[in-house]
Amino acid sequence: MTVPLLQCEKLTRRFGGVVALDGLDLQLDEGRVLGLIGPNGSGKTTFFNVLTGLFPPSAGEIEFAASRITGLRPQAVYRAGIARTFQRSRLCLPLSIFDNLMIGNHQRLDHGLWFNLVRRRALRRQVEEAQADARELLRTFDEPLAARLLDPVSRVPMIDRRRIEICRALISRPRLLLLDEPSAGMTLEETQRLMDDLLLVKRRMPGLTIILIEHEMSVIERITERCVVLNYGRKIAEGAYAEVARDPQVRQAYLGLE
Repeated sequence: MTVPLLQCEKLTRRFGGVVALDGLDLQLDEGRVLGLIGPNGSGKTTFFNVLTGLFPPSAGEIEFAASRITGLRPQAVYRAGIARTFQRSRLCLPLSIFDNLMIGNHQRLDHGLWFNLVRRRALRRQVEEAQADARELLRTFDEPLAARLLDPVSRVPMIDRRRIEICRALISRPRLLLLDEPSAGMTLEETQRLMDDLLLVKRRMPGLTIILIEHEMSVIERITERCVVLNYGRKIAEGAYAEVARDPQVRQAYLGLE
């Protein structure tokens, strides 16, 4: 039997008397795209925060690539091959697009004092290689954006900022990409364009596994192969979007229908 890339068992996170994540069981095979949906406060972002080590779990276990990562610090989770974006932009607007991408690439760069001060040719070669990688990744999303690699992020529109954030996560070559509402703050047309980008990325990186938090159900329906629905930190449904959309519990919890 194939071992899942990600496996969570009874994953729980409490904040005082509030149970934000309540005994979540989840399995995800490599190369799949999973949608994580539910009303506000249902535990979706808490799951991302626990998975990436921002919050330690109160109970439960996490295995990634057949290794236990429960309670690891964010740096260790990142080195294991998990990268993420955030709902609110974490870009450094005064810095260039290239500088922002390199923030996500630090594990593959040589940070030694001797390397940076003495081995100047090697440093220049590393920077040139990093710029080439960054441009190639940006071209996957938008050719004109790749040509603006050294422009400040503050000069590009919202859709390009979202592209840059996703590229910053992808440049470390993760096995699992976590996207927290990538369409937040964008128009419907921009959202559709960004989803086109993600589908193209998935075709070019077939081994990449993605978990997508999204409130726009047309995005979930188009992008994901399977959905998990949370409510009050508990999983209330799982399956293809068409299946969970018909589930009475989901309609009551997420859509407010009886």
